[in-house]
Amino acid sequence: MSTDISRRNILALCGTAALSFLGASSLAGCGDSKGESSTITVGSKAFTEGVILSELYALALEDAGFDVKRSFEISGSLIHTALENGDIDLYPEYTGTGLISILKMDPMTDPEAVYKAVKDAYAEQFDLVWLNKSEAADGQGLVIRTEAAREYGIKTISDLQAHASDLRFASQGQFDERADGLPALEQTYGPFDWKASAMYDEGLKYEVLRNDEADVTPAYTTEAQLTDPAFTLLEDDKHVWPPYNVAPVVRAEVLDANPGIAAALDRVNAALTTEELTRLNARVDIDKLDYEDVAKEYYDSIS
Repeated sequence: MSTDISRRNILALCGTAALSFLGASSLAGCGDSKGESSTITVGSKAFTEGVILSELYALALEDAGFDVKRSFEISGSLIHTALENGDIDLYPEYTGTGLISILKMDPMTDPEAVYKAVKDAYAEQFDLVWLNKSEAADGQGLVIRTEAAREYGIKTISDLQAHASDLRFASQGQFDERADGLPALEQTYGPFDWKASAMYDEGLKYEVLRNDEADVTPAYTTEAQLTDPAFTLLEDDKHVWPPYNVAPVVRAEVLDANPGIAAALDRVNAALTTEELTRLNARVDIDKLDYEDVAKEYYDSIS
């Protein structure tokens, strides 16, 4: 996942338009510039997973006795600046996004090393605090039709590479060109000599696999469709991609004034797994439930 902006471009554009319409001044009252506001403003990025996570954070803070304002569906290109400027007080971010997109550091593959790097650099450069990261991660991956995985005994990307000549690849175009896409895979695993490769719109990729028009496609590891047993997410056994663990990022002055924030949010982060986050996404994107209801049901189950 090079960024989590492009993959949810429709909602991101909506978030950008909303912020442009409202203007920065309309958000200025969301938090006290000295970090002493009685209200904690929780932001979110503009895609399903972002609003679910942020709603979980908001519920946890309210349960801990905080007054909470929700400022959701902010464009991924603007949300870090909104946090720095005090327009919001905290939001869920991904360690890999912080490392590569915000800090412009070289990719690393060890989750603890990435977390330490972003935690230290954010504190020094932005006066922002990364709270404890969750096991849940939303990163780059490859998905195969389960039927094909069983036919060829494929569980890992190494297995996939060995059987590439038997399989059809559904590309989304830029994955073939992007440094962290196919070039990174081939540098780590060796060449992928696909039986066939064709480009498809990202929104159609699971339909293409379901219709047996292709066997393998790039994906993100918490996509709702991965709850369907027809699809299998392959293990990145050589760890080619950076980790994208989710964690709350908070303005230091707000955390200093409200130290109970950390304990409240830790309850959510400690419970979340990648599989659970995928299931929550599916409840909204596939079952068409409201994200508020999905988040509340899950929060009540871990409280």
